Amino acid sequence: MGQDPGGRPTLHFSVLGPVRAWRGEQQLPMGSPQQRALLAALLLRRGRTATAPELVDALWGEDPPEAAVAALRTYASRLRKAFGPDADALVSESGGYAIRIAPDGLDTERAERCAGEAEKARGRGDRARARELIDEALDHWDGEPLAGLPGPYAETQRTRLEEWRLQLIETRLDIDLETGHHAEAISELTALTAAHPLRERLRGLLMLALYRSGRQAEALAVYADTRRLLADELGIDPGAELVELHQGILQADSDLAAAPAGGQRGDPARETAFVRPAQLPATVADFTGRTAFVGEIGEQLATAEGRIMAVSAVAGIGGVGKTTLAVHVAHAARDRFPDGQLYVDLQGAGARAAEPEAVLGAFLRALGTQDAAIPDAVEERAALYRSTLDGRRVLVLLDNARDAAQVRPLLPGTEGCAALITSRTRMVDLAGAHLLDLDVMSPEEALQLFTKIVSEERVAGERDAALDVVAACGFLPLAIRIAASRLAARRTWTVSVLAAKLADERRRLDELQAGDLAVRATFELGYAQLEPQQARAFRLLGLADGPDISLAAAAAVLDLDVFETEELLESLVDTSLLESAAPGRYRYHDLVRLYARACAGATHAGGATHAGGATHAGGRRDEPPPQEAEGPDEREAALSRLLDFYLATAARVYALERPGDRLVEHVHHPKHTGLDFVDRSEALDWLYREAECLLACVQQSTSRTMLGRAGDLLLTTKDLAESGANSRHYEEAAVAVRSAAAVAGEDKVEGRALTILTHVHSMAGRFDEADDAAQRAMALGRLTDDRVPSCEAPNDRGIIAIYQSRLEDAETYLLQALDAFRGDANGPGEASALCNLSRVHLATGRTESAIELAQQGIAIYDRMGLALRLANGRYALGMALGHGGQTSEAVERLSEALVVFRESRQRLWEGMTLFRMAEVHLAARKSAQAAAHAELALAVLRDVGGEWRRANVLRVLGEALEGIGQADRARACWRDALVVFERLGSPEAQDVSRLLTPVVAA
Repeated sequence: MGQDPGGRPTLHFSVLGPVRAWRGEQQLPMGSPQQRALLAALLLRRGRTATAPELVDALWGEDPPEAAVAALRTYASRLRKAFGPDADALVSESGGYAIRIAPDGLDTERAERCAGEAEKARGRGDRARARELIDEALDHWDGEPLAGLPGPYAETQRTRLEEWRLQLIETRLDIDLETGHHAEAISELTALTAAHPLRERLRGLLMLALYRSGRQAEALAVYADTRRLLADELGIDPGAELVELHQGILQADSDLAAAPAGGQRGDPARETAFVRPAQLPATVADFTGRTAFVGEIGEQLATAEGRIMAVSAVAGIGGVGKTTLAVHVAHAARDRFPDGQLYVDLQGAGARAAEPEAVLGAFLRALGTQDAAIPDAVEERAALYRSTLDGRRVLVLLDNARDAAQVRPLLPGTEGCAALITSRTRMVDLAGAHLLDLDVMSPEEALQLFTKIVSEERVAGERDAALDVVAACGFLPLAIRIAASRLAARRTWTVSVLAAKLADERRRLDELQAGDLAVRATFELGYAQLEPQQARAFRLLGLADGPDISLAAAAAVLDLDVFETEELLESLVDTSLLESAAPGRYRYHDLVRLYARACAGATHAGGATHAGGATHAGGRRDEPPPQEAEGPDEREAALSRLLDFYLATAARVYALERPGDRLVEHVHHPKHTGLDFVDRSEALDWLYREAECLLACVQQSTSRTMLGRAGDLLLTTKDLAESGANSRHYEEAAVAVRSAAAVAGEDKVEGRALTILTHVHSMAGRFDEADDAAQRAMALGRLTDDRVPSCEAPNDRGIIAIYQSRLEDAETYLLQALDAFRGDANGPGEASALCNLSRVHLATGRTESAIELAQQGIAIYDRMGLALRLANGRYALGMALGHGGQTSEAVERLSEALVVFRESRQRLWEGMTLFRMAEVHLAARKSAQAAAHAELALAVLRDVGGEWRRANVLRVLGEALEGIGQADRARACWRDALVVFERLGSPEAQDVSRLLTPVVAA
C-alpha cells in the first residue's frame, strides 16, 4: 500500500482514530477540526458525491453558520492544497464534493476486507484463520474513531464505528469459545463487561465461558448481576437470548458444554434470535411537497399485508430527491411494519456498487443471525434471508440501486414484507414492481422549498424573482437547495440579485456548484469597499486567536462601546467578510482571518509591502486598498485590551464562585470593568462558553507587558482545569506562560505559573511532577514575597502527599498552608486546609478529629456562602463520616456535594464523589450500590483525573464485584489497577496484590 502501479506514492487515509492522510509514508497536514470533519464526511461516503446541504448538515446540524457553504469551499480548497499533486482526488460535481481514492485507500475498507475474509474463513470451518483476520481488522483502530471531530455526522459515525469494533470483538470471542479457549476469553470478557456493563451479548459470552470452564456458580452470578444492573439502570429485564442461556446453565444443559467439531450447534436457523432492526436514516425537517408521490407509494406499502410482497421502485435523475422521498415515506409507514426496517445504500451510481452477498450478510446480522450461521454463497444467503423474514412484517429500503440484478437477491419475497427501491434506472425488468418516475418539483413546490430555506421575510416581496430562481434551477431539488443556501449565507443580496446571476445560461452551472474561488481577489474587492472604521475593525478583530469572538470581547479589542461595535460587526457580516456564528458571536473564515492580519500589518500605499493587490498582464500590481495599517504598538494594545476584558470578567466569575477568596485581591486589576452576572449559573455559562477563546488569548499574551495578566487569567479560571473538556488546552496555556516567564526572568509570574501547573499535574494524577512544581513555586513565592504560591503551594503539596501516603509530610504542609491562609485572612483557603487535614487525621485513625476538622471547614464555607467550596467540605465530611460508620449521613453529605459539583461542571470532583460514595457503600457491605457508583465514577473520570484515580476506582469496583459474586470481573478490575499502580510505583499496589492473592490461591 502507498504506491500506484508506476511506483508513485498514493494517498491513503485513516478514520478509525484521528482523521489522518498520507502520501506514501509522508503524513499530510489536514488542518482544523472542521476541515477534517469535511474530509471524514467525504471519505465515509466511499466516492459518492455529497451535496453542499448534506455537508452543511453533517458539519453543523440544525444550527449552521450563515456562510456555511462558503466555509465548505474554504475547507475544500485547503484540502486540495494539502493533497498537493493529488489535489484532483477531491472533485467538485453536481453542486457538491466527492473524494476518489485508490482501492484500500481507507482504513475502514481494509478492515472491512479483513472482516469479510474472516467471515468466509469461518464459514469454511477455518476458525484459526478467521480469528487472525478479525485481529487484523481490529488492528486498524487507533483510539476513538474520528477523534476530536465536531458535528452530528461525526458523532453518528463515531458511534457506528465503535459499535462495529465491539461486534468484531464479540465475534472473535465467540470463535474463542467455539475453539475451546474458554479460560483465555474470560479475562478479556471481564474487562469488556466492566467497560460496557449494559451490553448483553458480552454478558452472555462471559456466562458461557465461565460455564464451560466449570464455574457454573460464577456464570449464574453474572446473570444475577446483569439482571440487577439492567433493572437499576434501564428498568428492563434481560433479553430472551440471555434468559435462555441462564436456564440452560441452571439445568446443566449438555449442549452448552462445548461446541462440536465444526463449531455449529444444530441448525443455523435455530441459532437466529430475531431482533427488530430500525435502520432508516433520519428524514429531512424541511421535506416539501410531493403529495401525490407520497400518497401513491403509501398506498402500495399499505397492501403489503395479505399479499406476497409489495415492491415500489422510484426512478429519476440525480438530485431529483429520490432518497429524500423514500426515507420520508418509509418513516410514515413504520407502523405498518412492526418487525423492523432495513436500509442500505447500494451505491449504484458509483464506481463500486455494493455486492448483494455483502448486503445480505449485513441484513442477516441485523436480523439476529450469528456469523457462523451465515453461508458463503449469495443464493444460500438469500434463501436464509427469506426464511428469516418468513412470518414477519419488515420494510426494506434499497437506496441508490444500480439495476434489477443487484436488487433481486435482496427482495424479501414473503407475505407482509415490502421493498422500496430508489435508482437512476427505471427497473422495467423487475417483475411485479410498482414503478414510479420521480420528476422535478412543480413550480409551487419548488418555491415552497426555496422559501423554507431562505425565509418568508426575504421572499415575500420578491415572489417573481424567486420563481425566476427556481425556474433557472430547472425545479430540481438539489439545485434549489444550493441556490437557496447561497442566498441565505449572503445577507446583503436580494432574491433579484441571485436571479440575475442565474439568468446567464453560460454561467448558471458555475453559480450552482461549490467550486474553488479566487479567494484573495474576492477579499480585496470587499475590503476596498469598507469605510475606515469598518476596515479598522476588520483588521484588529483578525488578530485574536480564538475560534470566534463575542460582541463584548470585540468591543474591548476595538475600544468602542457595545452598540457601536455591533453596528460595525453587522455591517462586516453584510459584506461577507465576517460571519455571525450565533447571536452576539462572530468569526472569520480561516483564510479571511489570515487576510485581515496581513492587512493589519501591511504598509500603507507607497511603502515597501502591501497586503495584496492583483497583477495585470503588463506586470504592474494594483495598489492595495487605501486603508491605514496598524503598527506593532496598536496591535499589542488591541490584544492587551482583550486580555484585560477576559481577566476582569474571569475575576468576577471567580468571586461569584468563591466569595471571600483573597485570590482576586492578589491578581492584576485591569482598567476594563468586565461583565456583570446575575448569578453563578450565568457566570459559569460565560466561563465555559468563552473557554477556548480565553485560553487562546492567554497563549497569545506572552509578551513581557502582558505575561503577568495572562498568568492571573489562568489563576482565576482554574475551574477549566477540572472540567475535562478544557483540561488539555488549559495545561498548554499554563506551560506557555511558565516557559515565557522563565525566559523573561519574571520570577513572580513563573511562581504563579508553577502554582497553576501544580494543580494541573495533580488533577491529571502526575503527583511527582505536581510536587516538584509546587516545591519550586514555594521557593519563588518566598523570593518574591507573593502570597499566591506561598498559600496555595503548601496546600497542594499536602494533598499530593495524602495521595502518595506520605501522611506525616502531608500534615506538615497542610499546617503550613493553614498558617499562610490565616495570615492572609483567606477564609476559603483556611477551610480548604482544614478539610484536607481532616483527610490526614482520617488516614491516621483519628476519625473523631477528622470529622471535627471537616465540620470546622464547612462552618467557614457556610458562613461565607461558598456553594462550590461547601461541596468540597461536604466531600471531606462524607469521607470522615463513612469511615466512622455513619453510612446514611455520609451518603447524604456526599450526595449534596455531588449535586453542586454537577451544577458547577466539575467533572473531576463529580467522579471522585461517586467514587467516595462507592467506598462508603462498600464499607457498609452494600456491594451492588458500591459497584453501581464505581461504574458511574469510571464513566465520568474517563478523560479527566489521570490513571491513578481510575485505578483506585477499579480497586473499589473489584471489591464490590466480589461482594456480589462476580469474582472474575473483580480480578479483571484488580489486575488493571495493579498494572497502573506498579507502573506509577504507588503503595496501593501492595493492597491490590493482597486482594488478588487469595482468589488465585483458591
